[in-house]
Amino acid sequence: MKIIHVNKFFDLHGGAEVYLHQLMDAQKNAGHDVHVFSTKSLRNLPSKDARYFVERFDLDKREGFGKDLHKARNFLWNTEARESLCRMIRDLEPDVVHLHNVYHHLSSSVLSAIRDAKLPCVMTLHDYKLASPNYSMFDAKGICEHGKGGHYWKIVTHRCLQPDFFGNALAVFEMWMTKYRQAYEKTVDRFLCPSLFIKNKMIEWGEPADKMRYVPNPAEFPDEPATRGGGFVLYAGRLSPEKGLAGFIKAATRVPELHVKIAGRGPEEAELKKLARSSGPARIEFLGFVAPEKLKEIRDQAEAVVLPTISYENASGSLLEAMADGLPCLATKIGGNPELIKDGENGFLVKPGDVDGWETALREFQNLSADQRTAMGTVGRERIKANHLWSQHLQRVLECYKEAGA
Repeated sequence: MKIIHVNKFFDLHGGAEVYLHQLMDAQKNAGHDVHVFSTKSLRNLPSKDARYFVERFDLDKREGFGKDLHKARNFLWNTEARESLCRMIRDLEPDVVHLHNVYHHLSSSVLSAIRDAKLPCVMTLHDYKLASPNYSMFDAKGICEHGKGGHYWKIVTHRCLQPDFFGNALAVFEMWMTKYRQAYEKTVDRFLCPSLFIKNKMIEWGEPADKMRYVPNPAEFPDEPATRGGGFVLYAGRLSPEKGLAGFIKAATRVPELHVKIAGRGPEEAELKKLARSSGPARIEFLGFVAPEKLKEIRDQAEAVVLPTISYENASGSLLEAMADGLPCLATKIGGNPELIKDGENGFLVKPGDVDGWETALREFQNLSADQRTAMGTVGRERIKANHLWSQHLQRVLECYKEAGA
């Protein structure tokens, strides 16, 4: 097939972009003709389709009234993105369009280009933006479902996205606009859900159940499991409030023999380091940004991977990678995590934000023998082998393309 992927970023901006590049590579290796439409950036990976890419705006930066007004207009309807995608579709004549994250930077204008061309279209749901202006369903106070039932104005009154009025109001207006026109629902033939949790959440919020398909995220499956033996547990990801690291670190300080390594950067980095210093810097080590290959080396030595998130985790790549490596996983019982981790089988599950619960889980893990940890890791690898291999994933995506009419 000839496939066009559409995503607002083409660098390794986050988990969605890592998956995008992996999927494109896997499809190319399977013999498909794969293309991409995105925004321009010096950080982008090379692409034969870069001539179609459009300007990327910094939506987090105030740059004066005129510039900000131009960005707001593009936030709602990006004419350049629509025209460039129309040109790309005319030039390439694809069999199917696969959407990822398009909102805000590309806008729903790209959907009209797909509808006009009458192309089969699928969309991977990397977050909750299809249903809520607050695409993470998380705010400064915790889980955020204020927009449920179409009451999007509550996002503004609660300042769920930003402290100021304007940012929240713009996101809500954009949501009302797309829902009034049913832009996504009328364009996308199949929505690909990486977890049953997000599938059920979308249906709960009124999205079309008949278009939802469960397509679990894949993981690379190494020939041999991790060697372990490093004596530490590993967290790898963004250092931000929704990841729940503050509660986890408080619990870790209560387990003197536990060594923790934390890889990543984010807005909470300084505060978390200050919190960790109260227990002695040798036991909780912040590694900063770690390149993917180096991170693999560190994970290979870890005893377990931890994910203390307090938000609706969709389908965690860090858990999938750890399971494929044969590592036990310690995670919170929220979002899609319980679909991957079975408590006491391939790891432990903890109530989100429960410091005492984390202390109990960490002590219980510390008391496991090496053989018991190996057995847990083996269960995780078998779960990956049964349902999360790339070969299985590619077949499921292809079936959704065909259901969409490709």
